[in-house]
Amino acid sequence: MPKNSKVTQREQSHEHVTESVADLLAHEEPLDYKSSSLNVGGAAGKKVPQLEVPENDGRPAWNSKLQYILAQVGFSVGLGNVWRFPYLCQKNGGGAYLVPYFILLLIIGIPLFFLELAVGQKIRRGSIGVWNYVCPRLGGIGMSSLMVCGFVGLYYNVIIGWSIFYFFQSFQYPLPWSECPIRKNGTLAIVEPECDKSSATTYFWYRQTLNTTSTIAESGGLNVKMTLSLFVAWIIVCLAVIKGIASSGKVMYFSSLFPYVVLFCFLVRGLMLKGSVDGIAHMFTPKLEKMLEPQVWREAATQVFFALGLGFGGVIAFSSYNKIDNNCHFDAVLVSFINFFTSILATLVVFAVLGFKANIMNEKCVVENAEKILGYLNSNVLSHDLIPPHVNFSHLTTSDYAEMYGVIKTVKEGSFSQLGLDPCVLEDELNKAVQGTGLAFIAFTEAMTHFPASPFWSVMFFFMLINLGLGSMIGTMTGITTPVLDTYKVQKELFTVGCCIVAFLCGLLFVQRSGNYFVTMFDDYSAGLPLTVVVILENVSVAWIYGTKRFMQDLEDMLGFRPYMIYFYLWKYVSPLCLIVLISATVIEMAISPPGYNAWVQELAQERFQSYPPWALAMCFALIIVAMLPLPVVFIARHFNLMSDGSNKLSVSYRKTMMKDMSNLEEQDEARSILGAKPGEVPSSVPTRKAYLTPGGNKPLDPNSLSPNSCYGTSYQNAAISPTTPTTPTTPVTPESDS
Repeated sequence: MPKNSKVTQREQSHEHVTESVADLLAHEEPLDYKSSSLNVGGAAGKKVPQLEVPENDGRPAWNSKLQYILAQVGFSVGLGNVWRFPYLCQKNGGGAYLVPYFILLLIIGIPLFFLELAVGQKIRRGSIGVWNYVCPRLGGIGMSSLMVCGFVGLYYNVIIGWSIFYFFQSFQYPLPWSECPIRKNGTLAIVEPECDKSSATTYFWYRQTLNTTSTIAESGGLNVKMTLSLFVAWIIVCLAVIKGIASSGKVMYFSSLFPYVVLFCFLVRGLMLKGSVDGIAHMFTPKLEKMLEPQVWREAATQVFFALGLGFGGVIAFSSYNKIDNNCHFDAVLVSFINFFTSILATLVVFAVLGFKANIMNEKCVVENAEKILGYLNSNVLSHDLIPPHVNFSHLTTSDYAEMYGVIKTVKEGSFSQLGLDPCVLEDELNKAVQGTGLAFIAFTEAMTHFPASPFWSVMFFFMLINLGLGSMIGTMTGITTPVLDTYKVQKELFTVGCCIVAFLCGLLFVQRSGNYFVTMFDDYSAGLPLTVVVILENVSVAWIYGTKRFMQDLEDMLGFRPYMIYFYLWKYVSPLCLIVLISATVIEMAISPPGYNAWVQELAQERFQSYPPWALAMCFALIIVAMLPLPVVFIARHFNLMSDGSNKLSVSYRKTMMKDMSNLEEQDEARSILGAKPGEVPSSVPTRKAYLTPGGNKPLDPNSLSPNSCYGTSYQNAAISPTTPTTPTTPVTPESDS
């Protein structure tokens, strides 16, 4: 054997041997020692070929490291980076928000992202197979993860459908949302009242795109335009994932890189616009007192959590197609920081454009209020003496208006409110926080109507949203298909097409006229709490049940180096504690906040908060319960041996690798036995058994004392005690104690 091999290093080491349960897998298919050339009872000189493990075990693999990194980046960088992170920055202290976000990224985000990458790469299975292996009783983790992926995929693709609709509407000049439509009433032509009360972009979104109802209880029937858009979205997603990573990997080259091209183009263009610097300065002006508010830290933790796609299963699925010795620690750090800097880049773009929009709206406010003042001057309501002599109404600046506004307010203090004048302060426009669809489909689209060549920028923007959404949808669909295809022998293409068809039919709920309210419901309730519970159970199962020391040893065997010791404490203590606090804060927030949604009231042409009716409230809690139901069901079923522990579904390549290592160890043991034998002594044909030592001492594990239901062990077969003795199943290994 090579001197630098891992097995040789172990034999030469004086340290206590720490074996993971993976080494026990080597006994599942015993070698034939009767026919071994080292067995004197066998045929003399007859050699049996050494067990060779093929490099390609049939599992698909990434064509290159770049393709894999782009897939992980495409999955983690999504719509939330563009329309959620900038809003949280603005709301929670501007530049000061980056401090808690970065701290939580280091102590929660990167360690848990590294953990998911490592278990997927080591076990080479999807989420169901991974957690069945780590701890069969907690095998429901993978199933809950799959359920959440299903719920999120249903409504997430609806957002892609909205972007597709806007994308095709952008191929016209002027843009259809740039002006309010005109309604003809006989010989009179009047502006549409609903549009006149709101704005052209708001009207186009709520009336011409969604044609939304005033309450969630009013279905209003299917919206044909949105139904067709959703159908196109599912066709695109289906074509991207139908061949697994063979097709999705190629799509990622474009869908992951194109958004960065658009963001940089928008940043350059935005910085050339008037007022963009005001927006960026407003964005990054730190409000340090905000850092002391617990709510800021809770929202930062939630954003870190969802930005990296933890718990969805997509991270594990993508990682399972890697080579076993891939440096997943480097991948975790790289993808996490790419995600972070993408969020900052998107924030710069958003507030450069919103700063431009704020200046436009502020100037519009000045013009409208100047006309009011002129009317009051002509009707002698206001005296001309109140107007500073240098003020020119034909070229009125914002500073001139502010000065004039201050004088009038001081002199007419008693009756000032009756004049109906607005202060027109730029800061007030910049403080109007918008997020989600309000940012992408209303605020940003309104800003783009003032761009030169606005259709071009609109096409680029919505094509970027489509690609951002597509990257996340590919990861979400992979989180569904990979564990199912690993667990059940079904045809990949047929299963993928079936999933897309079922998802489209279920997605019709979101393309009825009240569908926007169901999107809000699923976004609020289907993923937040269930995913947090899933991730903390992932953390606990690895750090406390499988054992952090054992996991660190597995990583050293896999990567060729031992990860930094800080990960031991982060996985074992810091991350679980932070996740428990996050879960508690989420539950408290849900308890004190009245469940409801913002409904568009057509008569008022504005949004109003409305509480969910009883049936919708029951639906909200049903989403949470259904997503988390596999956790207790699988635990109870396996505790009472009512269902299989999934041991027969472990990765074939993983078993073969462990068998190869074990066979090499046994050959060395046999060689030592022969070399050290006394003259005339016949070496035993029984392979020398290794003592599986606990991490804390020299005492080997006693197979007779192991619990049949203990975690991370399943009923794997050990090698025969002797060549004539039939193989007998042994019980799984007990959890490691790190104390």
